[in-house]
Amino acid sequence: MTRNIADIRRDYEGGRLDESQTPGDPFVLFDEWFSLALEKEGDDGNVMTLSTVDSQGRPHGRIVLLKGFDERGMVFFTNYHSHKGSELSNVPFAAITFWWPTLGRQVRIEGPVEQVTHAESDEYFSSRPRGSQLGTWIATQSVVIPDRNWIEERQKRFEQAYEGQEIKRPLHWGGYRITPEMIEFWQGQPSRLHDRLRFERREGGEWSRFRLAP
Repeated sequence: MTRNIADIRRDYEGGRLDESQTPGDPFVLFDEWFSLALEKEGDDGNVMTLSTVDSQGRPHGRIVLLKGFDERGMVFFTNYHSHKGSELSNVPFAAITFWWPTLGRQVRIEGPVEQVTHAESDEYFSSRPRGSQLGTWIATQSVVIPDRNWIEERQKRFEQAYEGQEIKRPLHWGGYRITPEMIEFWQGQPSRLHDRLRFERREGGEWSRFRLAP
């Protein structure tokens, strides 16, 4: 390594995150931040890190894409038989983290997870490009394979099998919804004196709001 990574640093110049000027509903604030992130970060605006825990209590993280959200929660899609699917089956709780570097903003969300309805998964699946639809059949996600040729040969077989046919969603693939119990908004500020607002859902569905030290 030729560069001293201890010298890498960035000073933030974000606007203030003042609780007196933010909505009491975190979904309203998330919608505002997310809309701006899509504008400033382009196609990477919906990228998020999904963190899960396995049956031995070991955490695992990976990048997935947010594909929808409303007052019920945040939705992403994946293979139910993947490592993350297995982990969510054993421990149905997760954390997601958004990082928008252009804006100097981060959002953390935690809560229980459940599969979305078949209808919701079918609707999203039908909107995907044909290549992505085939990919859900081709890829046995997280399984050890011998080499790249294994994928390419499998791709040829499925392309031939579905030539001229509509591709149906496999039952092992679909969506999950994270129902937030905690949403934290982080706005970078100079001298590492960042703004952090944390929302926690109370019993009954109302939200409490707290300012946290940087």
